[in-house]
Amino acid sequence: MVMFASDALNPGVRKREVFGWAMYDFANSGYTTVVLTAVFAAYFVGAVAGGAEWATFAWTLALGISNAIVMFTMPVIGAWADRRGAKKRLLVFSTVGCVLGTAALAAVGPGAVLLGMLLVAISNVFFAWGESLAAAFLPELARPEAMGRVSGWGWSLGYLGGMLALGLSLAYVLWAQSQGQQAADFVPVTMWITAVLFGAAALVTFSLLQERTGRTGAALPEERLAGERNALRQLRRTFEQARDHRDFMWLLGCAVAYQGGVAVTIALAAIYAEQVIGFVQQETMVLIFVLNIAAALGAFAFGYGQDRLGHKRALAVTLLGWVATCVIAALTTTKGGFWYAAAIAGVCMGSSQSAGRAMAGLLAPPAQLAEFYGLWTFATRLASILGPLSYGAITWATGGNQRVAIAATAVLFLLGLLLLWPVDMARGRERALLSSAGRG
Repeated sequence: MVMFASDALNPGVRKREVFGWAMYDFANSGYTTVVLTAVFAAYFVGAVAGGAEWATFAWTLALGISNAIVMFTMPVIGAWADRRGAKKRLLVFSTVGCVLGTAALAAVGPGAVLLGMLLVAISNVFFAWGESLAAAFLPELARPEAMGRVSGWGWSLGYLGGMLALGLSLAYVLWAQSQGQQAADFVPVTMWITAVLFGAAALVTFSLLQERTGRTGAALPEERLAGERNALRQLRRTFEQARDHRDFMWLLGCAVAYQGGVAVTIALAAIYAEQVIGFVQQETMVLIFVLNIAAALGAFAFGYGQDRLGHKRALAVTLLGWVATCVIAALTTTKGGFWYAAAIAGVCMGSSQSAGRAMAGLLAPPAQLAEFYGLWTFATRLASILGPLSYGAITWATGGNQRVAIAATAVLFLLGLLLLWPVDMARGRERALLSSAGRG
């Protein structure tokens, strides 16, 4: 609790509430670390799909479909949550959905490709909804000048949660392998470990985090349909007013580009390590574990550095680091060389994710936080479609050459740098505040 300094928080916000909010990052990071990155992704390609040439594309297709669903639903959900004061209720719903979906992945065995794709898509939809709703609480908790710092607290604690889930899974995998078990025997247990840890840690969030946005209309059953229509109209107005929030929109464009590259790392790092560099599964899990340590340190340190250096400049530095990561990963032929790339990626992972979330919070009108974070999720989920799918398509088109695909990913980060250039944080923040004042 010492790390949650009172001078970084808005009036009336208690340290325990910020801790509860940050614990959601701790809770859900096990899903991205174990399911999407370190264990299930490689298991799906190598065991479930039998290492077929189309296996990587099938994995990215499942993620792409789920991200498309999120992309078109989250802005409406966010607008509805703002109107009904329902961010916390929807956060509980999405968490339960992801926990159940993760546990269901334990039923996916060799050959069950369609079942695996379906369950990954379902669990990822619920995960993304929850991630966006949790992010929308950030501007309510942190002072504007400390947004990067508080966001970094959450991301760094989140990576600790990812390490705990992965560490427990790794311990079980090593024991299972010593007993002669195969991946089809021990991977399902890691899904249960991840689901239980997610659900248990999220209870801390639900007990401490408050819903601060009040309802703006009645909640009678006969009025719910009208409320949903109002949310849709509100969302449409937000897009129509995009020119009035041009810095936020430039940031969304930047996010589509660079988050596409980040999504490649999350979805395909383990697959690349095993199929291209020659890692075995336990080596991959150790690699991802260490990457999470670097990411936690990067998110925490950059959170403070971001507030001092400036959000835009801090994000630009991390994007350059991502370019270096892609180049090293594409050229290296040794496990040692790939470790260097992974270390840089770890630092950039936490810092770039934290920086983007904080910048979105500063540029979003205070009266429309969930709605604007819904637009942020729209952009990041579009990125999560374009990045991994382009990687999978390039791999398939080149006969399985993932080196070409990872090199092409560097272009996404360079494009992100170009789209970041026009963003003016001071101008964007002023417009956000004026927008909320006008609504009041």
